[in-house]
Amino acid sequence: MPEWEPVVGLEIHVQLKTRTKMFCRCPNAYATAPNTQTCPVCLAFPGTLPTPNETAVEWTLKLGLALGCDIAERALFHRKHYPYPDLPKGYQISQYDEPLCVDGRFAVPGADGGFEVGIVRAHLEEDAAKTIHVGGATGRIVGAAHSNIDFNRGGTPLVEIVTRPDIHSADQAKRFLQLLRQTIVELGLSDAEMEKGQLRADANVSIREVRESGYRTRTELKNMNSFNHIARGIEAEVRRQTAIWESGGAVVQETLDYEVKSDTVTPRRRKEEADDYRYFPEPDLVPIEPDAAVLERLRSELPELPGERIGVLADSVGFDAALDLVTTGNERKARLLVEHGLDWATAANVAMNQLATIEPLPENGAALVAIIERRDAITRDALMDALARSATAPIDADEVLAQTVVADTSELEPLVDRILAASPGQVAAYKGGKEGLLGYFVGQVMKETEGKADPKVVNELLRAKLSSS
Repeated sequence: MPEWEPVVGLEIHVQLKTRTKMFCRCPNAYATAPNTQTCPVCLAFPGTLPTPNETAVEWTLKLGLALGCDIAERALFHRKHYPYPDLPKGYQISQYDEPLCVDGRFAVPGADGGFEVGIVRAHLEEDAAKTIHVGGATGRIVGAAHSNIDFNRGGTPLVEIVTRPDIHSADQAKRFLQLLRQTIVELGLSDAEMEKGQLRADANVSIREVRESGYRTRTELKNMNSFNHIARGIEAEVRRQTAIWESGGAVVQETLDYEVKSDTVTPRRRKEEADDYRYFPEPDLVPIEPDAAVLERLRSELPELPGERIGVLADSVGFDAALDLVTTGNERKARLLVEHGLDWATAANVAMNQLATIEPLPENGAALVAIIERRDAITRDALMDALARSATAPIDADEVLAQTVVADTSELEPLVDRILAASPGQVAAYKGGKEGLLGYFVGQVMKETEGKADPKVVNELLRAKLSSS
């Protein structure tokens, strides 16, 4: 059997969090009542005209610079025609052969040296309305009883990023998307939350024999709402295409949905080509000609990008931890702790675990480090309460550290003896092989001491007594 290589290109749509929509002045707001953020322009009433959102244009240029793109001297908006119910005009205002940003390169670091993904283009367009499929088992159009349309999303500024087919595994696709998302978030362009539809990614997947030149027929995977689902969807489609080619068949170019529960892909429709959309320049909008001074200002505003920081962090915490810290946004929490004297390994662990859902106030950095360094000496309740409060108000380290655990065996031993004596049935069951009952005994001790006993000492005491009695 031949050895196969996945070939993957991605199309990523990012909703920009500008105050207003792309071509009208309707609020660009999430989770509002259906069809309340609309006007004659975004509903395509006859006689209305689009007016471009200047901020959306600048943010697209900033993203293009961060992706290493060339910025076009002249870019055009086009009409992209397709007759979907979520497009009231019957077309989408997008960009076609003269986009704002082209020919970029995006480096993705890795433990093995990383890889680079080419960016074909990053262009600006308006989002379609949201179609909500009612009935059926999947919440998708296939099998739905009917569909409702919420036009609030219609007209939202949307950047589409198209990569070259430089990705050769599901893991590479996931890593690229995680890093791209964090870059977008740190630039302040979008919250890029996939579960809210603020970032959506489609995968164009094909396979070829290792060392084969050129490309075979590709398919497009849509409707994947998490990085893990995208990776699993790519793996499922690679398996399907491998089986087709190895059985003597040929892959058909089409659009597919990934079904998470069955871990399979299902066909939706044959894939459209550019000619099907009947692109032509938007006659109601003038060309965009980015000003050199604006580009220089945007370039000067670019921060140190996440990909650059991962390589540096890897020297302190290892590549996997560095990747997790940066792409989850927990890096700043770890840095706050390190700035106040905590070692990187401990800071990374605490940031990714105990502080994962907590954003401490900067002024609590020193107190948090003092507490974390002595966390084994205080009760778990005291630790968790201090961490939670660190996000909303100043915390007093001395007050927290005063809530010490009971670790004196001479104080705990009588209590352990009393609990074991009162539980003969559980003791017999434990000795009979049900070692999971150790947790029951620990829980009883913690209950009696109101959570102040040192769990490690309690475990050691219980094991010693249960094995000797």
